[in-house]
Amino acid sequence: MSLSLDHVVIAVRDLTGAVADYRALGFTVLPGGEHTHGASHNALIVFADGAYIELIAFRRPNPEFRWWRVLSEAGDGLVDFALLPGDIAADVAAAKARGLELEGPTDGGRVRPDGERLEWRTARAATSDLPFLCGDVTPRHLRVQEGNVRRHANGVLGVAGIEVAVENTEVSAWRYAALLGIPAARGVPIDLGNGQSVSLLGPDRAAAALAARGEGPVSLTLRVAPGSATGDLDPMRTQGVRITRVED
Repeated sequence: MSLSLDHVVIAVRDLTGAVADYRALGFTVLPGGEHTHGASHNALIVFADGAYIELIAFRRPNPEFRWWRVLSEAGDGLVDFALLPGDIAADVAAAKARGLELEGPTDGGRVRPDGERLEWRTARAATSDLPFLCGDVTPRHLRVQEGNVRRHANGVLGVAGIEVAVENTEVSAWRYAALLGIPAARGVPIDLGNGQSVSLLGPDRAAAALAARGEGPVSLTLRVAPGSATGDLDPMRTQGVRITRVED
């Protein structure tokens, strides 16, 4: 399997306020810059394991984009997550050969506050139970910065798990198997490697989330260094996202 966790997306109405809240929770938050289409801007929380949280806000209405629709209809919260391909064109072709329909690769990019231009290519399935693929054209370290920015006062080291609300766990398990090239295993967490996994929650466990936000990620589990505080973070500070900390 050549796909690993790249980042998790939290859409917010007020980026400045969200950055302040996450900094108050002990995270190091970096200004990300403006996307090349000009409709959105972001900030990043990068972890030692290489994954990151993206806080994204829209500068103008964008009703064609699902993230904007979920944000406008259901409020701040998790809207998506991305996997990092080894070769996005090859990974898309392989998933299609296994029967999964994907759109892309499509070009994208962002301009950092320091003027550095970043470019990437994405590919997406038609259904939001699946993550999208995000493969770098410019070097990844320009998009996902390294060094002390990956250290956090709260001791968070990285992402351990993501829970995803789905309409049908059997169907979604098949889609993940087709995307990742692994056997389908309903009811078993999907291993992304690097100690990270995805758990699928059906209507019996995620009815409220499905009704409010549709299929997609509903919670995060973060790994923290030994001796750091564990348990749930204050949802008033996380923009309503359920984030649990567990010791590494």
